[in-house]
Amino acid sequence: MGKIPENMLPPKDLWPEYLVPEEFADTPDELNLADFLLDRHVREGRGDNPAIKFMDQTVSYAQLQEMVNKFGNSLKDAGVEPQDRVGIRLVNSIQALVAIFAVEKIGAIPVPTSPLWSGEEVAFVANNAEMKFFIVNAPLMPPVEQAKPNFQFGTQVITIGGNPDEVKAAGNMVYEEMLAAGSADLEATMLKGDDIGIMLYTSGTTGMPKGCVHFVKPIVIETKLVNKHVYKMVPGDCLGGAAPVSFAAGFGTFTLMPFEGGAAISLIPKFTPPDMLELIQKHKITILTGLPTGYRALMKFPKFKDYDTSSIRLYTSGGDALGSETLSAWQKLTGLPIWEGLGGTEMLHLVTSNTMNPEPMPDSIGKALPGVEVRVVDPEWNDCEPDQVGSMVLKGPSGSLYWKPYEDNEKLIKSQKKGVVDGWNQMGDAVFMKADGNIFFVSREDDMIKSSGYRIGPAEVEEAIEKHPAVAEAGVVGVPDPEKGQITKAFVVLKEGQEGSDELFEELKEFLKEHIAIYKLPRAIEYRSELPRTPTGKLLRRHLRPPK
Repeated sequence: MGKIPENMLPPKDLWPEYLVPEEFADTPDELNLADFLLDRHVREGRGDNPAIKFMDQTVSYAQLQEMVNKFGNSLKDAGVEPQDRVGIRLVNSIQALVAIFAVEKIGAIPVPTSPLWSGEEVAFVANNAEMKFFIVNAPLMPPVEQAKPNFQFGTQVITIGGNPDEVKAAGNMVYEEMLAAGSADLEATMLKGDDIGIMLYTSGTTGMPKGCVHFVKPIVIETKLVNKHVYKMVPGDCLGGAAPVSFAAGFGTFTLMPFEGGAAISLIPKFTPPDMLELIQKHKITILTGLPTGYRALMKFPKFKDYDTSSIRLYTSGGDALGSETLSAWQKLTGLPIWEGLGGTEMLHLVTSNTMNPEPMPDSIGKALPGVEVRVVDPEWNDCEPDQVGSMVLKGPSGSLYWKPYEDNEKLIKSQKKGVVDGWNQMGDAVFMKADGNIFFVSREDDMIKSSGYRIGPAEVEEAIEKHPAVAEAGVVGVPDPEKGQITKAFVVLKEGQEGSDELFEELKEFLKEHIAIYKLPRAIEYRSELPRTPTGKLLRRHLRPPK
């Protein structure tokens, strides 16, 4: 079995402390993710249950297993060995799940990549991960073709879709031919609990993306933990949402959690309110997950009530601050709340959730999941008092562990030392905690605005701006100011038919005085046609800040 060289990971004294909740202490030390998530259900008699609902197609667990086995055998025949890295750059589709589970079943490591990455970023990640193969949808191929001359490890591309002759002429392999040629019998390659199961790359908020390593046993424990205490998915459930499975957030939510419980997923190729509502109705989605921006877009859709959403029992959110007004408006519209939580690429998935409360606590990201320890500390690592803003640190089943930390002048060794202190993971989030354990997100620490001694969380200001009838979207950042240190600057997308002006800015400031403290008011404004966002729709404030 291909063992990962020690110098690919940080020294052990910089690793996080992995906690194993008592309820999952019986998790075995030999595992295979595809066996746990897919084969187990077929073995236990759930093979006819739906696994994937995609447009007009439904794929059962047994049908998915057969396709996974065929493609997995072809990958083995092509030379993929346990612990080899295989890149995934795929749109939401049945083939995406086949590819991911096939890579896992033969003991290799799936490496999801953002469909928005440029050729330069694609080349960097392919080389950084030392990908042996890279599985790519034909429409997402142009940046990959641009990157191929810079591949340093002979990465072979497998293309899904497109003209087979053109795919071969470009020097790539044809997924459909590999699927047809593979045997339908494949035994899962069992891995040790401390073998790598998944490698997730951050979205590249500060330079090139960083690889985060997650071991097989922690992945299984974290998946069990989140599904038991947040989603509670069982056979008959169907999870829907817009996050791409080829990106960290969507990968965890859609390829791990539902399959732990034997549930189904509903995949949408591209989010629009009418398409999402159509799938809720058609696929009888029981759990919907998404960013606050997605929920707000659904609420603004005038024909929302024309669709039957009665199948849904649970709405969840994360990634950006939900806000009490969005929570209240959604509950008024649907009769059900949105349960907010917090997670991260470095932690694999959720670490807190409002589902730890009997009812959602407005503006709260909930309490720590059972078995996760959370502290809020000041810069000297003293525990903060209740309601005092500080830095969130935690220990849980998974943790922050960077790949290839010694490269680029040991850049990620420095990040590892900053991200993990005495076994505690530093999330980089400014929060405060109530005496009852409820945690309230203030801002990403990098996004926190420090003006004239005040600490301002941008999400609160953005939510207030978006209440103005002329505003469609808002993004807020701190920009340098010689007197105040920083001032608050707003980037505003106006609704159709509205025009930006100095007069509108003055009107907006007067309006905001009714909703936020005067010291939080934006002192500058810039009107934009759109705001920069991740593939999941999360606001990228770093693209709004002036270059240093």
